[in-house]
Amino acid sequence: MLMKKYRNHFIKKTLCGFMAAVMVFALPSSAQAAEEGSYQGAPVVTATPTPNPHTQYYNQAPDTDSIKEWPAGPKIEGESAILMDMTTGAVLYSKNADKAQYPASITKIMTALLACEHLDMNGKIVMSESAAYGISVSDSSSIYADTGEEFTMEQALMAVMLQSANEMTLALAENTSGSVKKFVELMNQKARQLGCTNTHFNNPHGLPDEMHYTTAADMAKIARAAFYNPTFRRYVTRGYYEIPPTNKFGETRYLLNHHKMMEGQQYAYDGVLGGKTGYTEAAGNTLVTYARRGNLYLVAVVMQSVNGAYSDTAALLDYGFNNFTRQAVRSGAEDISASYLPAEKYIRKDYRNSVLFYSLKMPSVTLPNGINVDRLSSSRKIKKNPAGLPLLETTYVFNGHQVGTARHYQKTLFSDLLF
Repeated sequence: MLMKKYRNHFIKKTLCGFMAAVMVFALPSSAQAAEEGSYQGAPVVTATPTPNPHTQYYNQAPDTDSIKEWPAGPKIEGESAILMDMTTGAVLYSKNADKAQYPASITKIMTALLACEHLDMNGKIVMSESAAYGISVSDSSSIYADTGEEFTMEQALMAVMLQSANEMTLALAENTSGSVKKFVELMNQKARQLGCTNTHFNNPHGLPDEMHYTTAADMAKIARAAFYNPTFRRYVTRGYYEIPPTNKFGETRYLLNHHKMMEGQQYAYDGVLGGKTGYTEAAGNTLVTYARRGNLYLVAVVMQSVNGAYSDTAALLDYGFNNFTRQAVRSGAEDISASYLPAEKYIRKDYRNSVLFYSLKMPSVTLPNGINVDRLSSSRKIKKNPAGLPLLETTYVFNGHQVGTARHYQKTLFSDLLF
């Protein structure tokens, strides 16, 4: 059985080398590709821009339509979807966003984020046998890495984010945590830290597993956090990459981002920065997309879509960019005095002039076009801060819907104000 596995791997690897040679003639040079943003010879995608007939979920109204004075959301094919402003965290569109779904390969966003956070980006990865041959699915996405093959960390992460190479997720997991099992524990710990409430990972690649699930809402939180990591952004926004011959493979590997809405690709969308695709029979099409126009940075997540992930995403992005504006809540950063706290009798008499909390940046919110910030309500509460002193968080709300938050950091210890 093991010999058969090695033989199949050898055949696929040889075929990969042959295809790479063919692609040399089909692709422009790497420099030309980078300049023109035009990439040829992409893997076949399962999504189409205009599904027909529509899915059973197409006519289902989004949950955000119930918000008073909120723009009506578009009809989409996917069962679950969300559109979020990454700057403010405001949810602009939500449809079954809290329903658990199989994520497929968008799982790799969490895998890559953890690798970027924990591994030395100047280091190398040497493929173990358990990583190189640890995926039993015959048609699994792969670059056919071999036992003992050496890759730079950049090459490994490009293989994960562009080619969706499943064996490389195992290698990253082993190098990050020592074993895949411990890495999965780290994935779930990170998900909890990010506020995910209905997510459980059971592997680093996203292949079908009953105990491996998430929601569109949780996936948006993960994708947002990942995008704030500058190292991760290098990989998720890359359209094309080449891995030169290695110590085990004599041909150049040509990697093309599977996301078809990136510049130069089939369904290119103005403003798309990058993202991650996913597909299994159980998960259907899943898609995470980052996009920017003006001061709006949006992330769209579509899950359980049958041949409609790209059309759904385009509709969501159109909706976001055409109907919403990010606005400053005030003209500058805000200092909050101790007079905010309901503990006057315990505080020194000069407390009113003491600045207890301060903000690092000007708070902003995302609102429907034409709605002014003076219509917002707000509330404040103290929150735990794993990195240090407790935080004061201000939440801004429009007609019962959260449209932004602001964090304020302690400048003066509360205990220093006591008698």
